Amino acid sequence: MFAPHLDRWSLISDGEPIITHSSHLLPVLWQEKPAMLKVAADTDERYGALLMQWWDGDGAAHVYAQEGDAVLLERAMGKRSLLAMAMNGEDDEASRILCRTAARLHAPREKPLPDPVPLTRWFRDLEPAAQKHGGTLAICSAIADALLADQRDLTVLHGDIHHENILDFEARGWLAIDPKRLHGERGFDFANIFANEELPVITDPARFRRQLAVVSAEARLESKRLLRWIAAYSGLSAAWFLGDANTRQAETALTVARLALAELEA
Repeated sequence: MFAPHLDRWSLISDGEPIITHSSHLLPVLWQEKPAMLKVAADTDERYGALLMQWWDGDGAAHVYAQEGDAVLLERAMGKRSLLAMAMNGEDDEASRILCRTAARLHAPREKPLPDPVPLTRWFRDLEPAAQKHGGTLAICSAIADALLADQRDLTVLHGDIHHENILDFEARGWLAIDPKRLHGERGFDFANIFANEELPVITDPARFRRQLAVVSAEARLESKRLLRWIAAYSGLSAAWFLGDANTRQAETALTVARLALAELEA
């Protein structure tokens, strides 16, 4: 899988392969620089590579080369981790870094983005799941419908902003990887900050309220609007988990949705 690209771009393997459900990755050296060779295994990853090229290293990792399913990326070499920060007393600062990075990605560019995916299409799995399961999912679906019908501050979206998709690139700062290439209201991109299942405290009500205040202030978002996006996104996430018969993670997503709904009613 990697061999043709190693030859094409004169790469030297620099670590063990990393295999995920959506891509195969290999740390490499390119022109004596640390890089990451990524071969996409699904359509979202291929779209993401096009968006990484469009950002051209501003707020995101540089793309050194791209062909077909393969992309050669700048590799994060810093030792800091936003997930570790959030779990070790620096939760507020981690959230602020996520917001600042998102703001860089949302900044206008002169060149047009090729064929972004609209949020209306991204949310297509929520309504059928809501009809099947009802309850909290039905409320989330209704909120999503209202938001999608009245979107504001339209921009290019990363689509998967969370603690493990913003990495430490040392002198270049915190930069994004693994975008989904979406287009819609910028507030959507901040909802996933509250929904990273790798962070055990996401279902803690006190932590939720504190981060709501931090993110609303840093991202300059009205808190009620952000709460609606959190409910909508968490419902969508739960719908995806239920589609994969992953009831445990679906319940975690629904718990986050219920926190948002409770704050909306407060």
